[in-house]
Amino acid sequence: MFAWTVLALSTAIVLRAAQSYKPVIVVHGLFDSPGDFKLFQGFINETHPGTNVTVIDLFDHTQSLKSLWSQVDGFKAAIYPIMQNAANGVHMICYSQGGLICRGILSTMPDHNVDTLISLSSPQLGQYGDPHHHKLYLNSSNYLAFLNNERENPNATEWKKNFLRIKKLVLIGGPDDGVITPWQSSQFGFYDEHETVIDMRQQLVYIKDTFGLKSLDAQGAIHTFTVNNVHHTKWHSNRTVFDNYIVKWLT
Repeated sequence: MFAWTVLALSTAIVLRAAQSYKPVIVVHGLFDSPGDFKLFQGFINETHPGTNVTVIDLFDHTQSLKSLWSQVDGFKAAIYPIMQNAANGVHMICYSQGGLICRGILSTMPDHNVDTLISLSSPQLGQYGDPHHHKLYLNSSNYLAFLNNERENPNATEWKKNFLRIKKLVLIGGPDDGVITPWQSSQFGFYDEHETVIDMRQQLVYIKDTFGLKSLDAQGAIHTFTVNNVHHTKWHSNRTVFDNYIVKWLT
């Protein structure tokens, strides 16, 4: 009888804990698939038993080369039902290219309920191409320039309002990434025309608050972490990264 009582009590505690954890939605990066996140999902299940973790199984491998707006539409359709079933909101963890896709999702979804958006080594201000041709970028970019409201966008005000629905924005990256260039793009920094890295708070998109970055910062909602000795492909399988910079946001 005692053993059954202990078992029942333990089960009840685990169930109550699981009910307190918001669902976690993971959006993978370029050439990835849900199979690449088994360790990561295991970390969450171990530390927060019973958490509903969904690694969206769309645009896997070479399909991740499709246009970002196509991916936004596809991921958004898959994510929306999860949000609808989460009365207390959800967390999103978006890795590499997935971080840009998640911004597109949240900017164009007026009724999303994301509590914390964790951007894991994502090129949020772009990937190094040629910073000497900024006008060409503004005129030809059909994705990032629109998200940043650097290019005329009739939906800019609404997109900014939608993006500002998030409660916390966690930006994780590091100097040993080896892929994101400059690595500070993972924290909304980027090169100027002299290839000097300008940090987030000196960027025009921040100063002008074009899509809500400055507003979030003013609310104390932006949390930036720089982690050494982590290569780009290892961010989601590194237990130290998870324990020190991710798990505390997933409550």
